[in-house]
Amino acid sequence: MDDHRRPPSPESPRRRSPGRGTVAVLAALAIGGATALTVTTIVAGPNASPASAAALVPVGSGSYDDQLPPGASGPSDLNGAPVDPKVTDDYTGPAPTNEWWSSLIFQRYPDNPYGENLYAHPATYKPHSGGLEMGHPAEPVLVADGLKYEFPHTADLSLGAVGLDSPDTRVADSGDWTVTARWTGGPTLDVTIGQGLPFAHARTDGADAEVSFTGSPDVWHEDGSTVGATLNGNHYALFSPTGSPWVRSGNTFTAPTSDDGHYSVALLPSTDALEDFAPYAHSAVTGSVVEYDYDEAGSTLTSTYRVQTEALEGDTEGTVQAMYPHHWDNSDDEVAGLTYASPRGEMRAALGTSFTTELTTNGILPSLPTVDSADHDRLRLLIDEVLAEDEHFPSPGDTYWDGKAMGRLAQLVPIADSIGHTEARDELLGLLKGRVEDWLTAGGSRGLHYEADWGTLLGYPDSFGATTELNDHDFHYGYLVSAAATIARYDRDWADEDAWGGMVRMVIDDVAATEDGLFPRLRSFSPYAGHGWASGHAGFAAGNNQESSSEGMHFASATALFGALTGNDEVRDLGVFLHTTQASTVTRYWQNAGGESFPDSYQHDVVGMVWGDGGDYRIWWDGGDEEHYGINYLPITAGSLYLGHDTAHAGAMYESLVDRLGGEPAIWRDIHWAHRALSDGDDALAMFESQWQTYEPEAGGSKPHTYQWVSTLAEVGTVDTSVTADTAHYAVFSSGGDRAYTAFNPGTSPITVTFSDGTELEVAAGTLASTVGEGGGGDPGEPGGPDPTPSPDPGGGGELGDGVLYASGSGLSADPPGTEGLITVPGAGGANRDGDPPADAVVLELEGVSGSFDGGETAFSLPADSGGSVGNAVQVRVEYDFDGDGTVDRTENYPYFATNDVNGWEAYTQGSGPSSASGSFADLDDGTVRLRIWSALGSADSRVRTGPDGGATLTVPFGG
Repeated sequence: MDDHRRPPSPESPRRRSPGRGTVAVLAALAIGGATALTVTTIVAGPNASPASAAALVPVGSGSYDDQLPPGASGPSDLNGAPVDPKVTDDYTGPAPTNEWWSSLIFQRYPDNPYGENLYAHPATYKPHSGGLEMGHPAEPVLVADGLKYEFPHTADLSLGAVGLDSPDTRVADSGDWTVTARWTGGPTLDVTIGQGLPFAHARTDGADAEVSFTGSPDVWHEDGSTVGATLNGNHYALFSPTGSPWVRSGNTFTAPTSDDGHYSVALLPSTDALEDFAPYAHSAVTGSVVEYDYDEAGSTLTSTYRVQTEALEGDTEGTVQAMYPHHWDNSDDEVAGLTYASPRGEMRAALGTSFTTELTTNGILPSLPTVDSADHDRLRLLIDEVLAEDEHFPSPGDTYWDGKAMGRLAQLVPIADSIGHTEARDELLGLLKGRVEDWLTAGGSRGLHYEADWGTLLGYPDSFGATTELNDHDFHYGYLVSAAATIARYDRDWADEDAWGGMVRMVIDDVAATEDGLFPRLRSFSPYAGHGWASGHAGFAAGNNQESSSEGMHFASATALFGALTGNDEVRDLGVFLHTTQASTVTRYWQNAGGESFPDSYQHDVVGMVWGDGGDYRIWWDGGDEEHYGINYLPITAGSLYLGHDTAHAGAMYESLVDRLGGEPAIWRDIHWAHRALSDGDDALAMFESQWQTYEPEAGGSKPHTYQWVSTLAEVGTVDTSVTADTAHYAVFSSGGDRAYTAFNPGTSPITVTFSDGTELEVAAGTLASTVGEGGGGDPGEPGGPDPTPSPDPGGGGELGDGVLYASGSGLSADPPGTEGLITVPGAGGANRDGDPPADAVVLELEGVSGSFDGGETAFSLPADSGGSVGNAVQVRVEYDFDGDGTVDRTENYPYFATNDVNGWEAYTQGSGPSSASGSFADLDDGTVRLRIWSALGSADSRVRTGPDGGATLTVPFGG
């Protein structure tokens, strides 16, 4: 099953955008953190058509539109009705989505104006008319026959204000991982909560504070404005303003407050922790921001997680922040003894305004080098087979499936370039440019719409709720950015801001803007969690979710490469931050690397989805085990090497899948071979070699890409993270104690890359250099694009030896090919083409050969197969140009060979000789031998096997 994203909601019918009399169009592009703004006003009458009422806003060579396409829907509730961001009147900036708290701002369910369960970790919350429930699920529960573990929200208490009965909950403010929710209805209540924050800070407009427990708490500390109480095994501290003591009535505590009243509730790791928390009781958190610094020379990413606080009493700054495992494992700021249980494992506290993590950056390559040991002829053949496909893009296509098609072709561009197949490289680039430019130009059958109310780019046609639910933008748009980066590698002018680069930047900013402007900051990345959240609305009892972490990583690597190739260090560094940070969480939280994230009772080695409340082996469709594992591997690109940073863990994941299946993967085999190659390249290559002629690639993969990947890793070994380099774009591999070094130079001048073990590698402008194989070129930034590498000689030339010529995808040769291959012979389309080779005939030739005619006859042996198809026949013509002047001197037509309808190779030979021949034999003097193969009958394609043993051969009657 190819479909591996969330199915679109059947309950959400499409709607027509309501007409508008006056449309204000904001044509803006965030560049380098700044926002350039042009305002155009278009006046349209009430009867104006959608086309005349909408405006196309140019951005460089591309454009977007300001209104929904006819019949399309934007953000909607479950019933298909349009929804606006649920914010207060004083909220500023674009509306964030895809957050752990998004159900506060995106009302998915018409009957719930408050929000769903909010998993902030370690605390959990749920808004209601009277305020905000708070709890701490400390023990996991297994559900769905053990497929999912969860720490479900259970309320211990509720924060509120006396007399509060609010009609809804709205967002008043937000930070990188904090949010302030507001209730109105009688009094006004604001509560600020955040990921990692044990404190919930509340402010009222003068109404008395109210905290109601759901049961009778055990009060173990009571000192006027401070109460310590325990319920359900969870310890809480209630802090009111000095001089405003808490008063208990049953299970409810109230305290008087002034006009700017405030109070806080803290989840304590133990009763003894009260003295650690008390100093921060009135240091109210007002915001949060991650500040990252990428040191390219030192291969380090330093991230500071900072909270802004306001001292409402005294002068204490900062707060308590509970760090996730991926934080404290890379930080020196933890405080011993202050720990919490969470769905991600143990959280450890840090005190103050910030804590800092430091991660090693292990490089992001645009592609792998092609090694000499790979069969370049086979690569050439397989690339040509992709190009010969009838359709390269789905019809009509949408942001996701078109994206996968673009990504599939983009991966082949540097491979074609690395083997000198420049014709294919340029054809692939042409296909990519056409489709990418189509998406980046509004007004056609596909394009991008800027939805100002939500501050987002919506692509139409769409899929999987990308427009109605604002789902998966990083998954979808990562393919578009990756294709754009591939084009930029070979054509710098194309990617200029005033050409197509401006629109690409808008796409990047929609997913991960670094500053508020047209788009919210870091929409699809939750910096504290260290990964993205897929759902735009988070309208689930389990919180938000993230399925394909690997597609989020794909966006990150594509962003880093596009930034580097366009000379924009800010965008490059953003991509490095996203990629490096997520690399520290993906194997940990999706695959339990280290063994400390999943509960001991959970019996699965991976989860297909991470949820706010836990993890689930299941995925969004009824897939096989290969898909449950593989959804967090694909797409395989050079940016996927992070999956092999821990070789032993990568190997364990493959063995885990094999054990679960009871054998090797049968679905998405290419994805799993590629992943296997990160721990055992020889094994992966052997599996590919034994099945490459019969397997069906995953929708975003291809045979040439998988072959290049596994053959390269079989030679260079596994990723070696012990060696770093002073560039953003490198990788080091190790095999048997020998290291292979690779680096990419996106700049316009040559560089010398220095690795931490002292190795130096010279890298020309715009090229990928490696100590093994060939990386391919690119546009070094000079006018006119890259200098094309000459295509390889189509034949061996010289003497004929014993007269036996071997067929391969690139021609005929007196030398046998190194490995087996396939030649696809296009079907006849139901026509009878007996004796008449068509334009789509396979043509194999050897030029520049000499030999004396020995008086014999032409012979050939072609292993052919038409699979299970009925009524097919293949046919051969042999041509001789004895002096190489371009004129055919002898032609031999052979009877067609009818293939059977059983899978398996059949021997097509010359039999009793040609059915017709013209011209006499003569000696070859720098001449040409040509073999034409075509389908004489039938509709299905046929195949001819090539290889050193039992492959297709043509024997000519000439001595060397």
